Amino acid sequence: MPQPPTTITDELGIALSNLADTATGVLTPTLRLGVTGLSRAGKTIFITALVHNLLTQGRLAGFAPLADGRFIGARLAEYPDATIPRFAYEQHLAALSANPPVWPESTRRISQLRLELKFQSAKWWAGMTGPATLNLDIVDYPGEWLLDLPLLGLSFTEWSDQALARARQPGHADEAAEFLRVLDNADISREANDPDAERLASAFTTYLRRSREHGALSTLPPGRFLLPGDLEGSPALTFAPLPPLAGPRRAGSLHAMLENRYEAYKAQVVRPFFRDHFARLDRQVVLVDTLRALNTGPAAVNDLETALTSVLACFRQGEANPILRPFSRRIDRILFAATKADHVHHTSHDRLEAILNRLVSNARKRASFAGAETKSLAMAGIRATSEGTIREGGDTLPTLVGTPLNGEVLDGTTYDGKTEIALFPGDLPARPDSLFENGSPVALNFLRFTPPQKLERNASGDIVLPHIRLDRALDYLIGDWMA
Repeated sequence: MPQPPTTITDELGIALSNLADTATGVLTPTLRLGVTGLSRAGKTIFITALVHNLLTQGRLAGFAPLADGRFIGARLAEYPDATIPRFAYEQHLAALSANPPVWPESTRRISQLRLELKFQSAKWWAGMTGPATLNLDIVDYPGEWLLDLPLLGLSFTEWSDQALARARQPGHADEAAEFLRVLDNADISREANDPDAERLASAFTTYLRRSREHGALSTLPPGRFLLPGDLEGSPALTFAPLPPLAGPRRAGSLHAMLENRYEAYKAQVVRPFFRDHFARLDRQVVLVDTLRALNTGPAAVNDLETALTSVLACFRQGEANPILRPFSRRIDRILFAATKADHVHHTSHDRLEAILNRLVSNARKRASFAGAETKSLAMAGIRATSEGTIREGGDTLPTLVGTPLNGEVLDGTTYDGKTEIALFPGDLPARPDSLFENGSPVALNFLRFTPPQKLERNASGDIVLPHIRLDRALDYLIGDWMA
């Protein structure tokens, strides 16, 4: 799928925004990092952990500027765009350090945060110029919105054909039945009226929500139907896919109304998001809840691959050109991160990375051809478990030690959110291709855990957030800018 089309006006707006960024960063360069993920992948946790570890100079042995003693410090700075909500770092950190700790609320809208990083460059002339400064702008947005970008290249008829074909697949029968019933009873050639449009849109939204609950991702666009924000109830979110008309399209019909609203959604919601935010990124993190798909089964794994391939084709990726950068930004590095690595034993992390590589293989090829670098990593922004062993039937099994969330169920046991357990999580398959073949879900003992109950504090009294390979992720994403 090609990159979303842009108009001359779009490109002019993107160029002017980049020029404005360049003008405000003449003395201090700015790196714009996009963070996204599909369906509960841990975006809020990742950003909170990244910011906190930089502010407190946390345990980041794999982050070269800190490991080499060149990282001087970081501070939160005023973000230049006052119209964009600020990422609620302090509130999220308070939730994690509460008694008892709770996971912060997930991403529901776009937000941004600026960190000012001060460091000593390793370059030979650094001694003459003194410490350097880098503005790190973090752009957080729901993965459901990312799934909307391919819509820019689809007409209403093309999108409807694809959406209805998916809804009628046998695997979607339970989720889509009510929507298809409402659609079959609708006369789309009759005179348009809002109650009919709202009935169709409501049934379609319910179908999308049920699909998300059962692990489907590629069925989700339009993403604002699931996370509407300020658009809830607006005409821009009151449409649904429709079958082809039996006769000519009539102005004023229900079909014409929904088609016009679909086009308005693209023009007034999706395109501005692409132009004002997505097309101005330098680096991108794509967080993937791989384990959840594995636990659901081959259909969910294939669906996840389809969704990732589709949305990553929309990235403006390629080798960064310092001459053109004031006018046109490109994503020159993409990190694919399999999150929740703390839900499997460390001996399975290499297999988790291999599975992620298989999931994003098509996207990696496209990025490499465009000149962008990619990296895959199994990680956890905040580690909720520790590791141990148990003896069973004469065998020693590697286990995870943690506190399952209240209401989690495994083998008939419902947990209360207070009881710590030792759990053998199961083994990931050695051959990633087996996950895309017909068969049963991977036999994982998959539970959601509470945040770590007891957090250490460093010499300055700041809490220490344990993680898995957050330092390596950070080094890949910004380390070269601080060399």
